[in-house]
Amino acid sequence: MAMPSQSLPRDFLSRMRQLLGDEYEAFVESLHAPAARGLRVNSLKISPTAFFHRSPYPLQPLSWLQEGYLIADVGAQPGRHPYHAAGLYYLQDPSAMLAAHLLDPQPGELVLDVSAAPGGKATHLAARMRGKGLLVANELIRHRTRTLIENLERFGVKNVLVTSQHVNALAQAWPERFHRVLVDAPCSGEGMFRKSELARVQWSNSMVDGNAARQRHLLASAAQTVAPGGRLLYATCTFAPEENEAVVAHFLRTHPNFELIRPPSLPGLDPGRPDWIPGSLARGLHLERCIRVWPHRSPGDGHFFALMQRQGPPVQQRSLAPPSSTLKPSTRALLADFWTTQLTKPYPQEGWIQYGEYLHWLPVSPAWWGPIRPVRAGLRVGRMTRGHFLPHHALALTLHADQAQHAVRFSPDSREVRAYLRGETGRIQGPDGWVLVCVEEFALGWGKRVQGILKNHYPRSLRQR
Repeated sequence: MAMPSQSLPRDFLSRMRQLLGDEYEAFVESLHAPAARGLRVNSLKISPTAFFHRSPYPLQPLSWLQEGYLIADVGAQPGRHPYHAAGLYYLQDPSAMLAAHLLDPQPGELVLDVSAAPGGKATHLAARMRGKGLLVANELIRHRTRTLIENLERFGVKNVLVTSQHVNALAQAWPERFHRVLVDAPCSGEGMFRKSELARVQWSNSMVDGNAARQRHLLASAAQTVAPGGRLLYATCTFAPEENEAVVAHFLRTHPNFELIRPPSLPGLDPGRPDWIPGSLARGLHLERCIRVWPHRSPGDGHFFALMQRQGPPVQQRSLAPPSSTLKPSTRALLADFWTTQLTKPYPQEGWIQYGEYLHWLPVSPAWWGPIRPVRAGLRVGRMTRGHFLPHHALALTLHADQAQHAVRFSPDSREVRAYLRGETGRIQGPDGWVLVCVEEFALGWGKRVQGILKNHYPRSLRQR
């Protein structure tokens, strides 16, 4: 629904009129329009081209991102489609997709997302890493890590640590550790105005100033984790120069070992505006290399990015290896029995560890993270209960139908797949035991067949109503 300009904060409108001049009317008109709906394909599970040809919705490709699309059908409900439950895509503001594209993590690198929840940018980083290296997805607010973990699991990400730490703790534990660091800074959220009434109500000039002070501290602390030669991306979803160019300028003044990188030339991107902050602060810093994404010039709600590099010879990538297994022999035997009788993929001999009743596969040794205690480490594979091994939902979402000894494939528009996602039991012939339930060849979760009845093991928290 269109939003009346009267519902926008008056001080915000006054400032934007002063900054944008002749473009002000087009900018305000864009805030009246419905928000663009973006869909980013999970390239860990399917190629963008293959998904485009089987998409249940008409899609418009984004010219600058191979895996990015706009959903052309305004009535579509992509969040309820079985492909979404299978982790084939993430629904994301198109301008937010630029973050991982700009940071450009490479397979095998160490990558840190400082403020990762709910997981849009983190899942994109993970997909670009192709399952190699290590992603640390940090979220300070502990209860928000639940959604973050769900999204990482849905995408089939295994090479990840989820943490909930203040950035100062990360800097102290992991100085100069990471090849790529993303600081998606909490901000005044002006880019969210057309779809969030709460963002409009909460906004104030004092909020902008307070955020800028916190952002300066956050960026300076996060920079300590960047290895020589590594890259640091600062991002916000606001238009305020106090939170954007000014924060970057303060950082560069106090961190001469970092420099702004000239961004790629992509359609719909505008340069930073050093003329919107005091000349004494901006002078000589090349702030025009920052990126502004405006809702009246490109699809999306609006973002700001500053890509910087730490000077010094690049740190050589050290190969990461899973640790030696620490499971008890009886537990290891049960896990190996499940793996060899239910799956077709090779059984990993190393990397296994048990936390409480849960079994995990770790991409790195616990010695790597030192004093930091993760909320989730690696892939949660299953749990031990009463002398039995029960596979976890996260394991299912890393699998393809051909990687299970027993899999059932439903079409995306079938009654059976909808019933499964609602948590209902069903009838299916075959031998008793675990079954990987799939939409086409893509895993949705587990079921257990008992005398022709498929008992539903889809997580209760994810079931559709």
